[in-house]
Amino acid sequence: MVFVASISNRVGDLGAYLREQRESAKLSVRQLASLTGVSNPYLSQVERGLRRPSAEVLQQLAKGLRISAEALYVRAGILDDGPRGTVEAAVEADEGLNPRQKKVLLELCAHFRSENARAETTPDEPVPATPSGTPTATPTATPTATPMTTPNDHPEKGTAPSSR
Repeated sequence: MVFVASISNRVGDLGAYLREQRESAKLSVRQLASLTGVSNPYLSQVERGLRRPSAEVLQQLAKGLRISAEALYVRAGILDDGPRGTVEAAVEADEGLNPRQKKVLLELCAHFRSENARAETTPDEPVPATPSGTPTATPTATPTATPMTTPNDHPEKGTAPSSR
């Protein structure tokens, strides 16, 4: 019986959430019903927690309210809100990748995570930007400066330096 109570609580929460979203969109029940193709009485029952809408109806309501259908699916108990696994598990399970590709992707993922961890521990520093406004990577090694040369520094054979 706990499971049944859980479903009815979830349906009630969904109805309250839908009502809140509808009101914030400044729509009446009739207006939302007209926008979504859902009947006015049915929509009213959903909002009061008396009916549990299908995924298709939720998708129509999400479109009419201009909100995420996934958020409605989670509220309705159709989707779980928990973690969906790791990138590593997905890479390992992907049969379309060869072992070398999997290794490269896993290394990249590890690199991104280490960069994120390092960014969390260091103070915020502005990232230099290119003229186009896109951030550039901070160089890891300082390049050695090469002296600038002018044409007079290394005259070509057979030419005399200018006498200005």
